[in-house]
Amino acid sequence: MSSVIEPTRVTQGATLAVTSAAPLLVLANFTAPMVTLPQMARSLGAGPTGPVWMLGAIALGLSSLLLVSGGLADDHGRRRVLVAGSVVLAVASVLGAAAPSVPVFVAARLVQGGASAAMLAASLGILGHAFPSGPERVRATGRYGAMLGLGTLLGPLVSGALAALTGWRAVYALVGVAAAALAAIAARTLEESRSPAPRRFDVPGVVLLSLGVAALVAGVTEGRAGWSRPVVPAAFVLAAVLLAAFVAVERRRAEPLLDLTLFRRPAFLLATGSALVVGGAIVGLLNYLPTVLQVAHGLTPLATALLFAVWSGPSFAGALLTRHVRLGSAARLAAGLGLTAAGFAALLGVGATLSLPLVVAGLVVSGVGSGLINSAITHLAVESVPAHRVSMGSGANNTARYVGSSLGAAGVAAVVGALGRRAARRWPWGLRPAHRGHGRGGLGLPPLTAARLGHPSLIRVTSGGPGPSRPGTRPAPPRT
Repeated sequence: MSSVIEPTRVTQGATLAVTSAAPLLVLANFTAPMVTLPQMARSLGAGPTGPVWMLGAIALGLSSLLLVSGGLADDHGRRRVLVAGSVVLAVASVLGAAAPSVPVFVAARLVQGGASAAMLAASLGILGHAFPSGPERVRATGRYGAMLGLGTLLGPLVSGALAALTGWRAVYALVGVAAAALAAIAARTLEESRSPAPRRFDVPGVVLLSLGVAALVAGVTEGRAGWSRPVVPAAFVLAAVLLAAFVAVERRRAEPLLDLTLFRRPAFLLATGSALVVGGAIVGLLNYLPTVLQVAHGLTPLATALLFAVWSGPSFAGALLTRHVRLGSAARLAAGLGLTAAGFAALLGVGATLSLPLVVAGLVVSGVGSGLINSAITHLAVESVPAHRVSMGSGANNTARYVGSSLGAAGVAAVVGALGRRAARRWPWGLRPAHRGHGRGGLGLPPLTAARLGHPSLIRVTSGGPGPSRPGTRPAPPRT
């Protein structure tokens, strides 16, 4: 069943260029605060839990509205949703650039997440509609997937450079300008497309899914500030109830927000499950790595961004060149996961000793693997759903990715913090017996540093507190 409603007015090349700009901008904005978080927290006077929400609010907005945005795009116009999302991103970015306090900045990032959800779901839907199955779709999805790596490359680099030149706010003003330009170009260039059989707006499904995912991500985000606090289990229980109710409601609806029969398709299960794993194991860890490098080794935001580019550059190139790899999507996904695991193995102990040749080699290998993963998952997300529901497939896939990233970041923080605090209790001043390999926290960090990294107030340490302990010194105990 075709979803064409207007004759084609533009070339496929122009469509690919405009739609690929959406994930580029979204990922650049998503990763921008990774290397400037200490500076931002200091500027806005963030308290102990402020940095957690400053970094995690955008993931909450993304994961809550991706599937909803996909359904709206399929039923009411993919170009319309892309343009609307770009306009909202522009406004929210300006608000973030001018934010006078943490609550205002967090609200701006939350709105940015919702706008980014609309852009991702609609742009991949437009791409899937414009490129039928075959070699051209493989090429197009490979280039689209490459933009995820390029955005991850540019976000920290531009953010770190602008922070050094003018301050951390400049990057959000730049994102606002870019989003407004994308909205104008998309409105003038892209053709409209939608499903020929639009569904009724599934109000119960939208409410239950959005609130359920929001409760889950909020619980995970709050958990990073202490898993034993009452708000955390309460959020998880609420998420479980809402998501269970969503499944029950969707099974009974003739026109559901998410067609649950898609989970009977192996390709859909592979695409969605892989996105969840990638978000948790790759995005979650890499979100935490810049903080480790700055706290444990004193790297500047720009230096951290340059080192991070060693991973994101090969990720971009790997996805861009995927059409030359004579493997199916599933095989490319498996190869990418294997390369990523091998590369991450080289990062073991990076918190204690920064061996640049080993770290660079690990980041390059894992970056190439990530490029293969991005191209494979993008192609599977489009191929695994009916042609008239391609935006819904994109929404489901990206929902899994960003829920996974929240879970992964929280998991890494919990492991590093728990191991660090346990080691710090054994050697309270961060000193280790010289003849033993014990007393290190997660990622091979000295116990004092690991304890700080696991604590929600780590930003106060990185922005003016004492640095990691040195041999032969007696540093002050970490602040709580």
